Amino acid sequence: MQELAMKLAGFRRGVRLLNEGAYFEAHEVLEDVWREAPQAEKKFLQGLIQVAVALYHHSRGNRVGARSLLARGRKNLGGYPEEFAGIALRRLRESLNHWQDSLDDGSEVPAAPKVEWSEDADA
Repeated sequence: MQELAMKLAGFRRGVRLLNEGAYFEAHEVLEDVWREAPQAEKKFLQGLIQVAVALYHHSRGNRVGARSLLARGRKNLGGYPEEFAGIALRRLRESLNHWQDSLDDGSEVPAAPKVEWSEDADA
């Protein structure tokens, strides 16, 4: 049971880092969680990791890398329900769609996407 709590703590820490704009660090923490995750959660975690890396690329001026990684992250998150692992995925996907549109058409990107906890999550 303690091992599960440690994984959950890592997941929450990774989400917090992503929301704080510490994209590289979020990627590292979430990657550690991904390594130990059950198969059913791997694509979800991979999607979050790819979003973090996309935002990192964008913060470093690499719009092409951001665009590519964001598309892959969106695809990996697309197979999950509107709420998964305590995350309000529908809202996150909407935000990511706006980002992808901006990256694709070269316009200014909106505010950085935030991962929100669903109403019933005990974040």
